[in-house]
Amino acid sequence: MADAQDLLPSEQPVRLLDETGRPVAGAALPFPTADRLLAAYASLVVGRRVNDQAGALVRQGRLAVYPSSHGQEACQTGAALALAEGDWLFPTYRDTAAVVARGVDPVEVLTLLKGDWHAGYDPYEHRVAPQATPLATQLLHAVGLAHAARLRGEDTVAMAMCGDGATSEGDFHEALNFAAVFKAPVVFFVQNNEYAISVPLARQSAAPSLAHKGVGYGVNAERVDGNDTPAVLAVLDRAVAAARAGEGPQLVEAHTYRMQAHTNADDATRYRSDEEVGPWVARDPLLRMEAYLKRKRLLTKARRTEFAERAEAVAAAMREGVSRDAEPDPSELFAHVFSTPTPQLREQAAFLADELSREGS
Repeated sequence: MADAQDLLPSEQPVRLLDETGRPVAGAALPFPTADRLLAAYASLVVGRRVNDQAGALVRQGRLAVYPSSHGQEACQTGAALALAEGDWLFPTYRDTAAVVARGVDPVEVLTLLKGDWHAGYDPYEHRVAPQATPLATQLLHAVGLAHAARLRGEDTVAMAMCGDGATSEGDFHEALNFAAVFKAPVVFFVQNNEYAISVPLARQSAAPSLAHKGVGYGVNAERVDGNDTPAVLAVLDRAVAAARAGEGPQLVEAHTYRMQAHTNADDATRYRSDEEVGPWVARDPLLRMEAYLKRKRLLTKARRTEFAERAEAVAAAMREGVSRDAEPDPSELFAHVFSTPTPQLREQAAFLADELSREGS
């Protein structure tokens, strides 16, 4: 059994860059390579464009809802890039940018948020579970998959994403406890954006940090500046490597901020002020990363143009794809309830088919 002191996270979140994009002195972890940082920056640019374009589609009435991760793109990018091809990502409803960074078609990702289907992509193709709207349910799914992979002798790691609000759920407790007891190779990645809809963090937990919760389960924990892309990558790389090496589950808390409303149905001005939001504007992960890459002469004009054009192509595909109307099949209501339909379901399906047949004639 691990000593409690060994499980404690850092007193301060790990940082590699300050808010101006300059390397911090005495950094605890090495910087990711230049190639990885450029790939991360490209993903940040696409993620920001995805967030902005999805918001516009909501305002145009072409999406039902969109929970934006604007300002949290470093976490989104880090979660996707830290995983190997054979690993699994378990995202929340706010993690669209992470799912896109994992290689899923953004139009397929938005199928859920358009209201056309439960998920628009094949989870097995990219090893990305369907985005979870209920809080913390995906954490248990991630633990189950990781535990099964360990029993089969595979080196698969599951990245289970959640927000600060999810840490108040019973499923969070059950997932960490089971994972710790059975040493499931899971990285629990908590994006602490300070709010669970309108409930501030101070009203959710009295713990010194959310990462400290890992100690009670025997889970190694760490904290990271969630707007510092190199630090997020470095911390998640280490956590994934530890889980893969058989060291059990890892808990990472990223300190970030939800820059926009919870969703388009939320009015954030009712529970927080512009003065509170203002300081976080300067901590924008995209601007911080850009400043660092420019200072290192890694971000040339040609590369900036290439990344921007790539992001705009994604946005154009989103506009075109989301504008296409789906043709729903009412019989699908009964297709994925039970593997073997119950007598009640068969009766209801027959009733609906009769109704549609008579309407058609």
